[in-house]
Amino acid sequence: MKLRKLGFLTIGLFDGADPRPGHESTLEIIELGERLGFDSAWVRHRHLQYGISSPVALLAAASQRTSRIELGTAVIPLGWENPLRLAEDLATVDILSGGRLNPGVSVGPPMHYDQVKDALYPDTADAEEFGHARARRLLDLVRGEPASGFSGVQGFESFSDRVQPHSPGLGARMWYGGGSLRSARWAGENGMNFLTSSVVKAEPTGPTEQTDGPTGTPEGPEESPDFAEIQLSHIRAFRAHHPDGERARVSQGLVVIPTDSASPAQRAKYEEYARTRLPRTTTPQGPARLMFAPDLVGSSAEIAERLRAHAAFREVDEVAFALPFTFDHDDYVQILTDIATGLGPALGWRPAAV
Repeated sequence: MKLRKLGFLTIGLFDGADPRPGHESTLEIIELGERLGFDSAWVRHRHLQYGISSPVALLAAASQRTSRIELGTAVIPLGWENPLRLAEDLATVDILSGGRLNPGVSVGPPMHYDQVKDALYPDTADAEEFGHARARRLLDLVRGEPASGFSGVQGFESFSDRVQPHSPGLGARMWYGGGSLRSARWAGENGMNFLTSSVVKAEPTGPTEQTDGPTGTPEGPEESPDFAEIQLSHIRAFRAHHPDGERARVSQGLVVIPTDSASPAQRAKYEEYARTRLPRTTTPQGPARLMFAPDLVGSSAEIAERLRAHAAFREVDEVAFALPFTFDHDDYVQILTDIATGLGPALGWRPAAV
């Protein structure tokens, strides 16, 4: 499938003792992305870490420094959020951006919940619900469902029964970040778009199909699951449950690091980065059986060839390639420039008019 939309994703690291330069760097990278013709820029969400903790606020700033590029979150963990208040913030930034916001969300308990719950939900920690119902609340509020039983005039003030401002197109630009079949189906059933990243769950698919030996035990070890095939199954499940079927939007987010214009020192750093992360890609990790995609490092031509052989990539026409977390600003400039001028065109993409 021809690549139609090219985006990138950044975590926005900063120095805890001097956080402004890191935030400024992220804004400059988004501005660069627009100049290079990228279709979208996405910001990761990190709480109580040295990455962007308030991407909606940062994207409000980015909306005033750009005019065309779409701005996304990948993803906002809703366990930290009040859906009504978040709906107000999202609609406000969408209005300010001229309808360019693409909010991506996910569900589940906040990370390290036992350690943070007294600060986050001091009175309701044990009553909070962190499943898909929380995402459904947000979705309904963004789409204009009533948030109050009262509307009209009271005294000198007018009140609405739905979130204000209301941005009519925002509901169609809501994304769900999922790594499991259940999440993929839910996103499809609820008419969202689907973000699939470099992490998926290697879920059991039933009894092994290996032939048993004379003792009734399997002959040889079970093969490790294939990341691309798992991701492909999620994409197909999502579209099978979505009202738009095969036209439902999916964006894939792998880590790609083209080296066309990289210096020898940069190439060495990139290759070492990928080498240290490779062992986790060979087998499912932890109780959740997480599978990680290998980082793709090499020339644009080499990476394009590997992507064309990737079963899940062949199923999408949108991507948001993830920038490595720990690199320097100059590295991001080089990587984004090579993606826009080399890798993207090699995959059939054309830059947007600046």
